[in-house]
Amino acid sequence: MTHPTSKRPPAAGRTPAAVLGLACALALATAGQAQAAPAAAAGTGTARSAAAAGAGEGAAGGRWSDVPHGFASLAGGTTGGAGGKVVTVTDQAGLAKYAAAEEPYIIRVRGSIAVEPFGAQIEVASDKTIVGAGDTGEIVHGELHLAPGTHNVIIRNLTIRDSAVEGNWDCKDTDFDGIQMDTVHHVWVDHNRFSNICDGQLDIRKDSEYVTVSYNRFENNNKTFGIGWTSNVRTQITVDHNWFAGTKQRNPSVDNAAYAHLYNNYLTAQADPDDPVWTYGNWSRGKTRMVIENSYYRDVQHPYQADATAELVERGSILQNTTGRHDEWGEAFDPHAFYAYRPDPAAAVPALVERFSGPQKRVGDAVTLHVPADYPTVQAAVDAVPAGNDGRVVVAVAPGTYREKVFVPAAKPNISLQGTGQKRSETVIVHDTPAAYGGSSGSATVRIAASDVTARNLTFANDFDEAAHELNGEQALAVKTTGDRIVFEDTAFLGNQDTLMTDSPAPAAVSRVYIRDSYIEGDVDFLYGRATTVVERSVIRALSRGSATNNGYITAPSTWKGNPYGFLITRSRIVSDAPAGTFHLGRPWHPGGDPDAVGQVLIRDTWLPAAIKSAPWTDMSGFSWKDARFAEYRNSGPGAAVTADRPQLGAEEARAYTVAAYLRGTDGWAPHTRH
Repeated sequence: MTHPTSKRPPAAGRTPAAVLGLACALALATAGQAQAAPAAAAGTGTARSAAAAGAGEGAAGGRWSDVPHGFASLAGGTTGGAGGKVVTVTDQAGLAKYAAAEEPYIIRVRGSIAVEPFGAQIEVASDKTIVGAGDTGEIVHGELHLAPGTHNVIIRNLTIRDSAVEGNWDCKDTDFDGIQMDTVHHVWVDHNRFSNICDGQLDIRKDSEYVTVSYNRFENNNKTFGIGWTSNVRTQITVDHNWFAGTKQRNPSVDNAAYAHLYNNYLTAQADPDDPVWTYGNWSRGKTRMVIENSYYRDVQHPYQADATAELVERGSILQNTTGRHDEWGEAFDPHAFYAYRPDPAAAVPALVERFSGPQKRVGDAVTLHVPADYPTVQAAVDAVPAGNDGRVVVAVAPGTYREKVFVPAAKPNISLQGTGQKRSETVIVHDTPAAYGGSSGSATVRIAASDVTARNLTFANDFDEAAHELNGEQALAVKTTGDRIVFEDTAFLGNQDTLMTDSPAPAAVSRVYIRDSYIEGDVDFLYGRATTVVERSVIRALSRGSATNNGYITAPSTWKGNPYGFLITRSRIVSDAPAGTFHLGRPWHPGGDPDAVGQVLIRDTWLPAAIKSAPWTDMSGFSWKDARFAEYRNSGPGAAVTADRPQLGAEEARAYTVAAYLRGTDGWAPHTRH
């Protein structure tokens, strides 16, 4: 933004703006301010597993967690393709290419992929996450295969179905599994649906270790879920919140596992119930040590049984109309000695598992990239998002100070930047570049050119010290946006001159920005640009520059003349440490002298401090404020006294200048209605 110099004179004992802003961001919370819930821990392995330890503690916690619990969380943890790029596949060739690649990938499966030839294997290499996008991703008559040595794999939210061969119930000569793994370690199989598979729906074989199988649906099958086929006793596996319905045997069958922890599973409606020998639920075989807790068995023959050489401890389960073996002997082991967990009550299992098992839209709606656990910087996580991204990607930023510049290019929409701390002040993205080194775009700590971007529970700052430098171009942006449909919630913007620029790609292009429950500070033109921008339920702090007459300007709009909506500040609070009568509400900015930039600002239903001038609008670069579209409506506070130089909207006119009217556009965008 080019305008006459407005250097702030040094002030004795002045607190640096970034420090003051952080304090204010904590102290000046507004009514209704959103607070983000704590998310996963920043580290990997056991540190991250703590966040997922309560897998049975409610849908807001472990049921939707994107980090594994149970045995898959131990010994370094299971992160899948974290740290790699995100890709979306829609056909067999794409899935096979990325699943078998050497480097890590997060692979979204969109829609149905029919595998050819029938029953063929798709090889899955180490360091992969394969997840169904939405709840409709599926693999039809094909198998995901993990060869010996494969490790660190997550398979979630998929339907794997229909590799059964008509008339071949036993499938001994085909071995078409849904997922098969041999001698692997650190695998998480979660929220999938397996149906009508020729052999095992899920086969975990030959000394595979550190595996968790959770919230899956196993249905319509003969040999369902087998574990073992080895004389060694090494496997550690957690099996929880799965639904076995219409499955004849191996629900699961566990052979020579060192530790098998089964809890909160739901078994019902076995297939072929007239076979009293091979129709069964859980089987502890060989030298397996098995613990079953708080599961629910309905209409099941042989709900749980154990070989004489195995151990099986059962506690807290509910059995309804069960027959046959109910074996319990030995001491097995204490799962609490390995990881934290809290089972749901057995009586709640049917409703919980019916609702939450299998593919879930919420699980597949967003991919989460953790900073710095899996990506060292915020920019590294953004770089992992594919161009043309068509699914929500959450960049989850752990508490800390990230001294970096972040650019979200126009080709990468649908990104959410989310601080995971308790407060927005705990997660700060900051840099110190002034406009002298690259203009507004080069100055901005965070630049968002993409559309459909959201930021929550974060602080954005530019801590360039203008008082310590003599530069032609001291503007120092915390954030610049040019994309459309951008939302900031519970965010803080810290700076001095030109703190936040909300712009659009071209003068006649309309971009919309919605800011709610946030904090914005600055001194000169610190809310400016041509985007349609709504600031609601927020605190705006006008910083003193040490002047007794003019300390700055809150807004500097450059709204295109054909756009009726520029800046709306509503239901907010403006505060200031500047002397009374020394701050302007705004002035009109005409970039490059463009006469078509006719700024629009409405400040309504907002508290104004004594620092606001009685004539709060002023001219800029030869353009009169009276030719702009500046107005107020129903403001309060010591700085809100109405004078001849303060245009006021009437009640009827104000009905056309609401949050909905500013944001609606031609697509009906209404982010303010989501909470």
